[in-house]
Amino acid sequence: MSEVISVMDIDDDNGNNEAEKAVKGKNVASPAAAPDGKAIPWVEKFRPKSLADVAAHRDIVDTIDKLTSENRLPHLLLYGPPGTGKTSTILAVARKLYGTNYHNMILELNASDDRGIDVVRQQIQDFASTQSFSFGVKASVKLVLLDEADAMTKDAQFALRRVIEKYTKNTRFALICNHVNKIIPALQSRCTRFRFAPLDNFHVTERLRYVIEAERLDVTESGLAALVRLCSGDMRKALNILQSTHMASQHITEEAVYLCTGNPMPKDIEQISFWLLNEPFSDSFKRISEIKTRKGLALVDIVREVTLFVFKIKMPSNIRVQLINDLADIEYRMSFGCNDKLQLGSLISSFTRVRSALVAAAQ
Repeated sequence: MSEVISVMDIDDDNGNNEAEKAVKGKNVASPAAAPDGKAIPWVEKFRPKSLADVAAHRDIVDTIDKLTSENRLPHLLLYGPPGTGKTSTILAVARKLYGTNYHNMILELNASDDRGIDVVRQQIQDFASTQSFSFGVKASVKLVLLDEADAMTKDAQFALRRVIEKYTKNTRFALICNHVNKIIPALQSRCTRFRFAPLDNFHVTERLRYVIEAERLDVTESGLAALVRLCSGDMRKALNILQSTHMASQHITEEAVYLCTGNPMPKDIEQISFWLLNEPFSDSFKRISEIKTRKGLALVDIVREVTLFVFKIKMPSNIRVQLINDLADIEYRMSFGCNDKLQLGSLISSFTRVRSALVAAAQ
């Protein structure tokens, strides 16, 4: 049988296949387009680069800024809800201390990394024990950034306690967490604690206006108010909602924001509350089920919004307390995946009892 020679194996005398040979190399870099600014998530694109850019918590930021300027930075423990500027503040401190090459002077570990006792004994200890050389850098101390430190095991936290004491001379530790009660007291006592509270509406609105102007977005005042209301003081959540709504609709209105996030609109909550307080059980059940299906609403979101609406209704305190307690029980049961129809029936039953109590109180 004659040997079959593939065309791919034949060399061209004129060298016409040299380019083809080059393409076969694994490490050949193909020309890529410049990174498009639109592809960058706005959470990273508009992350504060300096301490002056941090949106809120000026008292905390000014204190840390002063300590950094005087080269008296202690170990830090920043805690609070997500999206309040904890990580941005520490990264701004690192930029101020080390300049643009701050990545060489910090060790950043997140919850996605393995942070058991072995990492503390090896990776963190190796980084903290080596002396740094500062070429044109103001401070020679290095920085270990432990983001989401409340996810560390207890054994790792106990091991870290000794590492912090031993290498304080040339290393500073910054711990960031959401729940400070999950950090052992021995670590808390070695750090200066700062609590980052949820951002108030003024600072969220101010930052959103800056992003809207920078991106040249078409946002109505009602749409901006809806963004501020839904984010609940979480700047990261506000920017994510704004970007996702912009992708879905060029004209950002209140309705567009609620449709994008799937949250019930205020007028829907008012309508549902009216049915709960005035309609018979069967009619309320039918109408709420219909609006849930038509608008794709989650019952847990309805319960949370109705709870806020209850505080606006004028009723005796003892009846309000009982109703809030019933709504809390319904939300708790739904967190365990209980049947939606049963919990909707329980919601309507709670309001039916409230109506009877209000009638009895009026008489």
